[in-house]
Amino acid sequence: MNLEAAGGSGLSGQSHDTTHVGQSDPNDVAQEDVLRAQIYGLLARVMSEPMSDETLEIVRGLNKSDDRSAIGASLKAIGDVAVRTPRIKAEEEYSALFFGMGSGGEIHPYGSYYLTGFIYERPLADLRRDLASLGIQRSGVSKEPEDHIAFLCEVMHGLITGKFGAAASLQQQMDFFNRHIADWAVKFFEDMEIAKSAVLYMPVGTLGKLFVKVEAEAFGMTAA
Repeated sequence: MNLEAAGGSGLSGQSHDTTHVGQSDPNDVAQEDVLRAQIYGLLARVMSEPMSDETLEIVRGLNKSDDRSAIGASLKAIGDVAVRTPRIKAEEEYSALFFGMGSGGEIHPYGSYYLTGFIYERPLADLRRDLASLGIQRSGVSKEPEDHIAFLCEVMHGLITGKFGAAASLQQQMDFFNRHIADWAVKFFEDMEIAKSAVLYMPVGTLGKLFVKVEAEAFGMTAA
């Protein structure tokens, strides 16, 4: 897959909502972890706000992927749809899917909602406590709560790459993933796949679903 132009912290840079001190040398990150971080970065960028012209150009480049894996095919599908999608249509779709909390959008990208049926519930409080223990603070760029899927993907990206200082150990990554992503993100991405408003975001849902399943399986093997 060709994620170089879309990967790393630069991919989700326009919508970052975390602050940090220092950053590890990217050369210290294993190639397989670089690819994981790039997908987390991609998901963070396209889920955090409507796709800008810059983001659409990056995403359109994914249609050149020659990766024959299921994840590679979903990346190519995102690129194929993006080529046919002007920015105004991407904005309209994002708004229909996610705009506003409560009953505003077709689906709700918050961990608390999926785990409890309500926003701003105990899962968000637990997340904020864990973020504080990791030394991660929101920058204030976004008004969304921290259990938004884009924020969580950005945190995983930073833990892998060392955006928050030293790169987190695999155990730390696994602990954060299991506590705040594993129990609900697959269901969320599945809902996005079948949402009535989803066209550009349908293959994004497929990518998210497949990737979270792969991450859960890999972490499960590590813990065994």
